[in-house]
Amino acid sequence: MSSNSALSPANSDIKQVFAATIADVEAAADRIAGQIIRTPLFENAAISAACGARILIKPEMLQHTGSFKFRGASNRVALMSAAERAGGIVAWSSGNHALAISAVAARHGIKATILMPSDAPRAKIEGAERLGGTVRLYDRATEVREEIGAEIAARTGAVIIPPYDDPHVIAGQGTVGLELAEQAAALGAQLDMALFACSGGGLVAGAATALKARSPATLVYSAEPAGFDDTARSLASGKPERNAPGATTLCDALMVPTPGLLTFPINRALLAGGVAVTDDEVKAAMRLVYETLKLVVEPGGVTPLAAVLAGKVDAKGKTVGVMLSGGNVDPGTYAACIGA
Repeated sequence: MSSNSALSPANSDIKQVFAATIADVEAAADRIAGQIIRTPLFENAAISAACGARILIKPEMLQHTGSFKFRGASNRVALMSAAERAGGIVAWSSGNHALAISAVAARHGIKATILMPSDAPRAKIEGAERLGGTVRLYDRATEVREEIGAEIAARTGAVIIPPYDDPHVIAGQGTVGLELAEQAAALGAQLDMALFACSGGGLVAGAATALKARSPATLVYSAEPAGFDDTARSLASGKPERNAPGATTLCDALMVPTPGLLTFPINRALLAGGVAVTDDEVKAAMRLVYETLKLVVEPGGVTPLAAVLAGKVDAKGKTVGVMLSGGNVDPGTYAACIGA
């Protein structure tokens, strides 16, 4: 994908954006095929029964670094020139993008500075450091991560790789949508709908692009935590909305103030809507995954399943793709959520 792709914040022609993006997602799938794990798609009878629907589960906590973010990071770093690699990377994230960039950068021998909020889960901070990233903590309330990143990039020559507002990152995340469509077809299933966790919107934008090309009848929804349902409200109003300051949620990975400049136009064009779930609904879904699948899913990663379980979408009797986007959670938080 070239740097002057039609997939850019300044491009207002959504048809051109869509047409360019599916080609980019397919190219990303070819580019990173040998670097990522093709995570499975499967059905669990107990979860399907609890939802009153045929639920096809894609567990991205089995991906390298424990989340789907490894896809976008791999695609973006693969496209860096030798000169750009010499300058290093600066990225910001509450955790999963931090882990992915740290790991991918280390694979390629690239220095990576990761900006993380001081209240990020300790497991994610320590994980980024263990994987080779240099972590710089910041205060969400008093500092702006984009400003810090811009200063570091200007001083060091590092390439900024944001967690969602980057066309190469979106294309990489979209590969999960390609896999979902292909694997569902292999199971003889026609997806009526698919749900994806949403923070800035890069995952669902990329996945929706792939699904709408490969399975046009599939309705795609974003799933967010209550209080951080900016994408859902923005889709309803037709313009970017902001979350009220001071909101809190268990879903640390999904705490952004407003949809991405690049992602929102794509999601506005392709998504059927957005839904929000409460912390209690998230906990119930985490417990169900633990009890039935014996898999660890983080709070933000289970929002799609939580939404179906809570009846936030009309899934009864339908075939629904649900992605569990990550499993990076502090042990104490996880134990509290599942009632251990």
